[in-house]
Amino acid sequence: MTGGKPVVTFGPMPSATRPSVYIETYGCQMNASDSELMLGALAASGYRAVAQPDGADVILVNTCAIRDHAEQRVLGRLGELKRHMGRDTVLGVTGCMAQRLGSALLERAPHVSLVIGPDGYRGLPALVDQARTGTRSVSAGFDPAEHYEDIRPRRAAGVKAWIPVQRGCDYRCTYCIVPTTRGPERSRRLPDVVREVQEIAGQGMTEIVLLGQTVNSYHDGTHDFADLLRAAGAVPGIRRVRFTSPHPNDFSDRVLDAMAATAAVCEHVHLPMQSGSTRTLRRMLRRYSREEYLACAGRLRAAVPGLALTTDVIVGFPGETADDFAETLSAVEAAGFDDAYTFRFSPRPGTAATRMPESEMVPDDVAQDRLHRLIETVRRGARGRNLALLGTSHEVLVEKAARRGDAVQARTRDFKTVLLPASEAVIGGYYTATLTGTTGSTFTGTVAPASEGRAPRFVPAVPLARSRAPLPLAAAG
Repeated sequence: MTGGKPVVTFGPMPSATRPSVYIETYGCQMNASDSELMLGALAASGYRAVAQPDGADVILVNTCAIRDHAEQRVLGRLGELKRHMGRDTVLGVTGCMAQRLGSALLERAPHVSLVIGPDGYRGLPALVDQARTGTRSVSAGFDPAEHYEDIRPRRAAGVKAWIPVQRGCDYRCTYCIVPTTRGPERSRRLPDVVREVQEIAGQGMTEIVLLGQTVNSYHDGTHDFADLLRAAGAVPGIRRVRFTSPHPNDFSDRVLDAMAATAAVCEHVHLPMQSGSTRTLRRMLRRYSREEYLACAGRLRAAVPGLALTTDVIVGFPGETADDFAETLSAVEAAGFDDAYTFRFSPRPGTAATRMPESEMVPDDVAQDRLHRLIETVRRGARGRNLALLGTSHEVLVEKAARRGDAVQARTRDFKTVLLPASEAVIGGYYTATLTGTTGSTFTGTVAPASEGRAPRFVPAVPLARSRAPLPLAAAG
């Protein structure tokens, strides 16, 4: 996820005579990718991106609807943005919240001119033009054929690229709004994905993240997710392949075999658990049991030695008992997660969970206490595993400057964050780092032993020559 702070997406800034657009993004990686897509569509129509809303001709807020808190923040932000608007500024709301609320957003925020859902971005330049003449518009239909293949995203400068391979979702988890806001599941054609990966590699990026709501259920009618992993990992110049978010039910033997055999696939899987109680999972309509989830985690670790697992967990789901929550805590300990996104249940209008009896709703104070206990359990386990890694060496990709001015932030293949003493000149490079300290969630490290009076030496890491052996279980197909 992009975290609690908005992500500002922008690219090169050509002539100041071109109309300007500012995009502010909330929510998940799919939203961040969609913002790059919108910026690409507008750039093709002559717009330039800017990093601040002041003076922008167009301001777009790309939104999330997965929790009520996210929507409330956006509504508050829309009010704040009024002071940045000029007389002719066009303010639009895009993304999942726009899809869910539709024309109601125009009523709640009279200064908003555009409301556009995830399948409406192709029409964005034309809708902006209409808004300039005073026409307020809503585009919130679903288009099952829309993958935006002819629109080139305008990606922010960085070392990795997000690549949507699937849109929508066919699962119907009772707490989740995504099928309502992003429509039914559909997958891009594998050749189209590979073409985009090749273009990214040609631009010098070496890490890709394949995106989908249940990404490992990818199927374009001919090729499945196993084929996609192998094809993406074989593109020259691509050194790391990640994917998010998978569903535990869709890790077929073929997918595990592809993960094992494709050296570029990183040793990290974000595997949403949501609850460790089979009873609660059944009410969530997750379609697996506690035992099946833990078995999936075991199969993944058998396929990919050294695999790190992260997850999502919800507490306070309607009907969750003290025993259910205790099972969640024990499942967290049994799975050995390296980190977790943890949430209190947030009822979303239109989901089945909101129709559960009021008597089953977990009181706020009980849910909050469970959240604190869950976070402590996750942190305790992660800290113990991280302490055991001190003194070990890992390949890292330097991603960006750290908030601390004399350091850069790097990432291991198994998704550990490492702060290294270096200048921004090393961003984009691969190095071998030794982990020297940890706060419990972040590591400090050094790239080579420093001789007395000399700075550490940054020597590029040699690409992995490893090829994991295919697993016998893949033969089942």
